[in-house]
Order: sequence, then C-alpha cells, then structure tokens
Amino acid sequence: MAIISSSLDESNNPRSRKELRIVDSSTIAEENTNKNLNSARPKSFKEFIGQEQIKSSLRIAIEASTLRNEVLDHILLYGHPGLGKTTLASLIAYEMETKCRVVSAPSIERPRDIVGLLLGLKEGEILFIDEIHRLNKLTEEILYSAMEDFRLDLTMGSNKGTRCRSINLSKFTLIGATTKLASISAPLRDRFGMCHKIEYYSNDELHQIILNFSKLLNICLENQACLTMAKISRGTPRLALRLLKRVRDYAQVIKKTDKVSLDIVQNALKSQKIDNKGLDHLDRKFLSYLNQNCHIPVGLDSIAAGLGEDSSMLEFLVEPYLIQIGFITRTTRGRLLTTLGQTYINSQNEK
Repeated sequence: MAIISSSLDESNNPRSRKELRIVDSSTIAEENTNKNLNSARPKSFKEFIGQEQIKSSLRIAIEASTLRNEVLDHILLYGHPGLGKTTLASLIAYEMETKCRVVSAPSIERPRDIVGLLLGLKEGEILFIDEIHRLNKLTEEILYSAMEDFRLDLTMGSNKGTRCRSINLSKFTLIGATTKLASISAPLRDRFGMCHKIEYYSNDELHQIILNFSKLLNICLENQACLTMAKISRGTPRLALRLLKRVRDYAQVIKKTDKVSLDIVQNALKSQKIDNKGLDHLDRKFLSYLNQNCHIPVGLDSIAAGLGEDSSMLEFLVEPYLIQIGFITRTTRGRLLTTLGQTYINSQNEK
C-alpha cells in the first residue's frame, strides 16, 4: 500500500504537480499535420510496415476485447531504441478508438504524479509509459493494484492523522515501453497480459519505409539509392529516416537538386563519415580500441574510459549493431573483437 503524504485533492490539481508530457492520439495526429509532414508515423496497422507477428497478435487481442466489450490487457513492449514502440502504442489506441495518454517515466517523480494520471483516465483509455524501467519504487507499487484491480490503495497523512483509502479507477490499459526488460521488477512485469519484443527490421521493410518517407519529403529517390540506405540503417527505422534527411540536405545544398541518386547518397554518407556497412567514426574507434588488445577481452568501463564516452551509451547504441553483424562478442570477462571485426578494422586502417 503506497503512502501519500499530501491530500488527494492536491494530487489531482494540475498546478500542484510537475508538468508531464501528456498527449492523446488526436493531438499526435494534429502535431504531425502542423509539422508539415515532418513525421513519418503511420496512422493505422495497415500503414505500419514490419513486425507482422506482433501486429497479428494485437489485432486478435483488440478484436477479442471489442467483442467482449472489455478493456484491452496491459501490454509491455521492449526492444532497442527507434524500432517503433511509441508508434505502436498510438496505433493500438487508434484501433481501439480511444485516447492514448503519453508520459515518460523519468517525469513521474512523486507518487502523486501517477495518482493524478490514473485518476484522470476515462473508461477504456490507454496510458503509455515510456522508459517504464525507470519508475521509482513507490510509483511502481501504486501501479500494482491499479493494473490488477483498477483500484488505488493509498495511506494518507501521518501519525494519528493517518488514514487508509481505496479509490476505484476507470478500467484502462497500460502500455509500457522499455529498452531494458531485465530492469523491470518481476511483480510489475507479471501484471502485463501481453509482452512483445520489437525486432529489428529487414532491408526490404526499411526500403519501403524510406521510400514512403521520401514521398512525404517530396524527394525523387532512385531505387538503388534507397536500397543502399536501407542496408546501412542497422535495422532501425528512426536511423533510416535520419539518414534520408541528411541525404536530402546534401542533395539540396551541395547538388541543388531534389533527385537523389546512388552517387549522391554515397557522397552524403562520406561527408557524415559513415561507411558502406553503416559504421560511423565512433563505431570504428570502438573497434580500433579492441583491436589493440585483439586476443584479450576488455571490460566495458575500460573501453568507455579509453574512448572518453559514457558506458551506457556504448552498451545500448554502439554494441548491439556490432554484435549483430558479428564484429564483436560479449564474454564474461569483457568484449572481444572477432576475426571478422579484426579484418574490417585493419582494412580501414590501411585506407
């Protein structure tokens, strides 16, 4: 049972708590329009490319809950950054014809913040918590009864004025997103009825995503140029769209054209120090550091200190792709450069 020292009325007063990022699906749609198509977020499952198994599972769950006139089970989405967890949450709300209220876990600093959010939800609405692994312990405990019984169990006041109170909530669906599944406690994780891992995208899927986005940006993109960008996008749509924007900038400023050819893509990537495998300057520094000790595993903290970078950033933004393409391996003693990685970095050093 969570302890709330302030009054319930205060927790429900928007002026008494820290501003949270809360938007619904209709607001997201308006923002996309007002930003002159700067966002490539799809508006329905039909427009969402990739993750076919997850979409199929979600369609069945949504249709079943609609037939029974029940709220959708709580959903946990996990995977690397940029794979579409937030987009999927908004699409689930669209398919359920309800609102999706979005909040980032680090912004929920006090128990009364989550209390205010839960009390503000209407029947059938969706609460999406991004980076849910970063919830503090008190906030997490409040969610236990809210998720399981749609009830808030609060202990309010202190000393002789302490009183217990249970408040019924409107039935809602919680969607949590995380890049660190193991960091979520077992009691919270077990309260999600569905748990889906967002996988990396294939080159064909990224090709279609880039092609669709190029039309929104009014770019004439050659097929070979599109394929090249898809291959170096690390299986991540967010990175693919970022690369497309930088290529567009290069084409318009340097080449004075909206027609993007393979040659323009290659020159644009070269100016960004990105090679034909999608590796940038930091990736190559990481591999070069390991190459200095090619037969000895090196700890992540040692690598971070040697490169002058944050270890968490290296672990979640650099290492996954290098492991995926077989350039490094993780051992119990540290990171080790593979033969394939050693061949690559030696060839780069010879250029």
